[in-house]
Amino acid sequence: MDAAVTPMTTTRCFHCGETVGADGVDASIDGVPHDFCCRGCAGAAEWIATAGLADYYRLRQGDAARVDTEAEDLGVWDRPEVQAEHVRHLPEGSQITVLTDGMRCAACAWLIDRALRRRPAVRDVVANAVTGRIRITWDATMARLSEVLGDLSALGYRVHLSPGQAREESRRRERRRALLRLGVAGLGAMQAMMFAEALYLDTAREMSDPMRDFLRWIAFLLSTPVVFFSGWPFISGMWNELRMRRFGMDTLVATSVLLAYFASLFETIRGGMHVWFDASVMFVLFLLIARELEGAARARATDHVDTLARARPAFAWREDGEGAVAQVPVAMLAMGDVVRVSPGEAVPADGVALVPGAFDESLLTGESTPVPHGQGEDVRAGSIVVGSVARVRVTRTGQDTWLSQLSRLIERAQEERPAAARLADVVASRFVVALFIAAALTCVWWLKHDPSRAFEVTLAVLVVACPCALSLAIPTAIASAHSALAGTGVLALRPDALDALARVDTVVFDKTGTLSRGEPTLQEVQSFGAITSQEALRIARALERDSRHPLARAFRDHAPLPAEWQDVAVEHIPGAGIEGWLEGRCWRLGHAAFAASRADDGALWLGDGEHAVARFVISDALRPDAADAIAGCEALGLVCELLSGDGEAAVAGAAGELGIARHAARRTPEQKLERIRELQRGGHVVLMVGDGINDAPVLGGADVSIAMHEGAALAHGAADVVLTAKHLARVPQAIAMARRARATMRQNLAWALGYNALALPFAAAGWVEPWLAALGMAVSSLIVTLNALRLVRSAPARQTAVSPVSLPASP
Repeated sequence: MDAAVTPMTTTRCFHCGETVGADGVDASIDGVPHDFCCRGCAGAAEWIATAGLADYYRLRQGDAARVDTEAEDLGVWDRPEVQAEHVRHLPEGSQITVLTDGMRCAACAWLIDRALRRRPAVRDVVANAVTGRIRITWDATMARLSEVLGDLSALGYRVHLSPGQAREESRRRERRRALLRLGVAGLGAMQAMMFAEALYLDTAREMSDPMRDFLRWIAFLLSTPVVFFSGWPFISGMWNELRMRRFGMDTLVATSVLLAYFASLFETIRGGMHVWFDASVMFVLFLLIARELEGAARARATDHVDTLARARPAFAWREDGEGAVAQVPVAMLAMGDVVRVSPGEAVPADGVALVPGAFDESLLTGESTPVPHGQGEDVRAGSIVVGSVARVRVTRTGQDTWLSQLSRLIERAQEERPAAARLADVVASRFVVALFIAAALTCVWWLKHDPSRAFEVTLAVLVVACPCALSLAIPTAIASAHSALAGTGVLALRPDALDALARVDTVVFDKTGTLSRGEPTLQEVQSFGAITSQEALRIARALERDSRHPLARAFRDHAPLPAEWQDVAVEHIPGAGIEGWLEGRCWRLGHAAFAASRADDGALWLGDGEHAVARFVISDALRPDAADAIAGCEALGLVCELLSGDGEAAVAGAAGELGIARHAARRTPEQKLERIRELQRGGHVVLMVGDGINDAPVLGGADVSIAMHEGAALAHGAADVVLTAKHLARVPQAIAMARRARATMRQNLAWALGYNALALPFAAAGWVEPWLAALGMAVSSLIVTLNALRLVRSAPARQTAVSPVSLPASP
């Protein structure tokens, strides 16, 4: 290849499709000249052509990823601790599954397969262009893993690991087993039905006994693996239910299948009139199909948890004391480490930004646009860096990160069952018992009137009215609603939170940190007596140093503290302020009456309880979407009320700007709670929206509560719902979603009960064949699942960040 630097051009790179700039190169591939954006892409194209894989450029459906000129350091992949967790040792060699974001079409998978197989150490390669996964099996005695992955890096494919690989592997095994069971059931059912059809067509009994017995024994052989292999989940489920002394759906299904199977075997041995092998295999087939579809629907409803599990990278670039970087496993990061994160990569741990930057937090908070973070601001694990390289000082790692807490909370919310779901389980269990009784009575009636049909009618009754749809009606709707809300930054932490939200008729808002930004600014300082304004600010900052109240932020950028003031013992007086001792003197910071025995004027006062020393005027702007949130609540027919500990002027001004008619100022947490109780005694269902910091009693006392993400919401035990996004407009959206979820539950219950009420008499009358009963039951279960999935599709759109994004310069 002959390469020469070319002048700037507007042509696109032959390899990656990016614009060719001043540093572009010309190169001949298979005798045809092409333009490349850099020497990295030109080198990759030359390697592909030299390896005889130039057909890749003809087959591909999209451009490849740009190839870095500098070789990537892959030595971390050879570390024993990395391979111990992610490499499997098989008889044919070592095996690892990696992920890549650059595999964009089947041609990429073809290129990866051919390129890696050129290395003698590689035994097998499976590249999946849909999932972006590459499974590599290689001989570790012939080549290191870093050498094998180096071939991918040379082609422009950057590889990484998923922390949930073991979980993914377990799911794949379960998926393969489920598909195998379904395949065996489908093949066996088709063959058994073919032989059963020949027996059904012999209405005149002209078939010889040997031929009839032969067909029946063939049907028996075909049905046996379907019943005991494909149907094993139902049989084992029945055994577990019986051990717990309760009747459930698996007991009903397994009983029906085994009755049909063993009754057919008995009739085959004694030469009876009818066999039902076809019914037993059709039961299993239809039920497996329904479970597969339901499983796919539930996976879609809960995929937010899986996405969160994959959000944190497996490796990080850690700086040493001299500014050099080395790639290390995320598990090796510790507090105080400084990591560098390239654009497009995820932040590996919670930390503080050392340079200004923009971060895509859509997965965590529902923000649709990148969020700017200045120097010293917190950034979260799982955020994607946008623009330039970010430098982050680690503050929390592993299970302590915000991302891990978020994942655990979503999983806990989806695992817990609300009262309505538990009631549906009890009803379904009792319905199973009632169905067995109904089937027994049906059998007795048919034995008296038409004994030849008694068994198949009884079988149809058992199957057609199986309450699978009833047991799925509520859980599927709840899972779908949780997933839809989680994707937009709303986490329901209590099992009955959605039900309570759907019944709310009154919403009580806190002001500071809820309707306002929670970013107070100091507008004016007045000092009295011998103490200067600067000294007053220093005292106020010392008192507020460890406070989590939003007002404390107004003092953090003012007046550095002396070393001896770094640790001041203070006492928080709810609804009044803070009291502490400095240099032997008692100081109070808070309301005028509390701090200086003066009439309240809405300002913050510093004093000793009797005399005023300073007066601070603090402003806190309302959130940009606060008015939309109030309007959204009123559009849902809700009454909004504002209760705040701030002064009358500030509260009245905010209420007037937002159109809230009912408001009250200078309310302590106890007074707020009493107002909540008063509303509840009046028959109202109350939602409290607060910052989750100093309103814990009020949040816990309301029928349902929502805490803003800026507070200690994730760790707080009082809130029922947490907003992980900064958008207050999510409050009416969450209420609307809860109402839709309640309506969906009612629709599902109505369908399930209506179907059973209609199908049971038809089956008992002998108008439903057993195989048709199985089909009806499976379709009924599928209908409630698909109806619940409408909640996922009706989720509110992701919110656009309010503040504009200014991309950081490269550090």
